[in-house]
Amino acid sequence: MDNDVAGTRTLQQVIQSVPTSDGAGVKLRRSLGRSQGLRLDPFLMLDEFSSDDANDYIAGFPAHPHRGFETVTYLLDGHMLHEDHLGHRGDLKTGGVQWMTAGRGIIHSEMPQQEQGRMRGFQLWINLPAREKMKPAGYRDLQPPEIPVVPLPGGGRVKVIAGTLVLDGQSTPGPIQGLTTDPLYIDVELLAAATFSHAVKSDYNVFVYPYEGSVNVGPTGAARPLDAHSAGALSAGDRIEVTAGAEGARLLVLAGRPLHEPIVQYGPFVMNTREEIEQAIRDYQSGELTRPAA
Repeated sequence: MDNDVAGTRTLQQVIQSVPTSDGAGVKLRRSLGRSQGLRLDPFLMLDEFSSDDANDYIAGFPAHPHRGFETVTYLLDGHMLHEDHLGHRGDLKTGGVQWMTAGRGIIHSEMPQQEQGRMRGFQLWINLPAREKMKPAGYRDLQPPEIPVVPLPGGGRVKVIAGTLVLDGQSTPGPIQGLTTDPLYIDVELLAAATFSHAVKSDYNVFVYPYEGSVNVGPTGAARPLDAHSAGALSAGDRIEVTAGAEGARLLVLAGRPLHEPIVQYGPFVMNTREEIEQAIRDYQSGELTRPAA
């Protein structure tokens, strides 16, 4: 994406989500990452899961490996338990976030802790730069009180998960800061016909994902509609502007510093070369993937 042009960004590409399943059969919708060409550096994949039927999620995500990137799980409704080979246990409940850095390797599971009711949320994959792909694994559980919620004038609100929200001269930092990709991750709720505008760095890639209602993306006169459950990759510019449809909207807004590095992915491993992927597979099979770095 050419990010040299200043101004309000417009909707450049729509990546519709498609139904799929992952883990032990959890039903979900995948937009970014549904094919290896549909990424937006540094974002690799976005999954949305939402169901009131336990049969769609009860099998969960049994133990599986990762290497070379970060996973961000944001739970809108429900209760899941994370466990990993390092002995960590973390409860992810309604409104909470888990930010996990797989680094050189982690084996973890994410299992539902409910047998009925709604399970709804997202998992985002964010790439790591080559120099950080073999860093030690770690994660951070963010409980709802740790995530700032900023009211919007006239109604609506913004939850700030990563990066810093700046509205009317007031800065609200989210709990996740200081990463190489410098992600902005916010959850925006808008009333009917309300507009949300925010500055973004002109050399960052940006996408929006409405999950309730629809939005029009871009400035007046150049706005394009974006329906729920589709990722909208934005053009160059230094500002975003979205306007909710007649029923209001809820949407994710994500921006990040692109890495401009080659990506080679094989399932749960994301590296820079095929040789590194082959090494990751060997390390997983031998148990080296989860051994502490020398």
